[in-house]
Amino acid sequence: MYHFFVESAQVSPDLKRVDIVGADYNHIANVLRMKVGEQFSVSIREENDGRELFYEIEEINKTSVVGKLCFVEEVGNELPSKIYLFQGLPKVDKMELIIQKAVELGAFEIIPMSTKRCIVKLDAKKAESKVKRWQAIAEAAAKQSKRAVIPVVKEPMTMKQAIEYAKDLDVKLIPYELAEHIDETKKIIEGIKPGENIAVFIGPEGGFSEEEVALAKENGVLPITLGKRILRTETAGFTIISWLMYHLEG
Repeated sequence: MYHFFVESAQVSPDLKRVDIVGADYNHIANVLRMKVGEQFSVSIREENDGRELFYEIEEINKTSVVGKLCFVEEVGNELPSKIYLFQGLPKVDKMELIIQKAVELGAFEIIPMSTKRCIVKLDAKKAESKVKRWQAIAEAAAKQSKRAVIPVVKEPMTMKQAIEYAKDLDVKLIPYELAEHIDETKKIIEGIKPGENIAVFIGPEGGFSEEEVALAKENGVLPITLGKRILRTETAGFTIISWLMYHLEG
């Protein structure tokens, strides 16, 4: 079933009707060629409450697709905890893959970081263009994976700014090759409770510097290990989010 995000103004106050307009209208009417009687689901952008609303197409006119409410799924596809992925800027277009897959796995927010060993450097103009592109990728991934919210991609931050941004989150994790044995990491993951907000810090190619790891530890970020093998930056975040997804949904 196809899933779309709508503004609250597109849905009637009693939720019984929805008007799909613009690019989504074109996608339903002209690309998917859906017909009256077929169903789709929507989430309301402004609410972020995890609800999924299911509609049946009642009318397709020249400007909109009109849907009538079938039912509301109160407990949608969101994880019970919000995961904030702080990602060191990687080379080339790896960030696009990281954002796409992190959204599919359930990340709530993606925060690009400029760290000491980052090769990529973005000025304000480039950063604005990149974030716009990254946000579009996040929205497409949210639609594809039937997320109830569109994760936000923030403007790039320094490591210091990122740690400050994460200070009020309940659990903060940083993979580090000198972290203790995997058993300690398992205890940390298993100790996370549904509803707790989680920060995951991932370094770029080359990892974090010793000074950055020390700064993180001083601010309550817990070092963890991802096992005996060294993972690429685009793999490390997926690994932790997958562990968290398995633990929290179980």
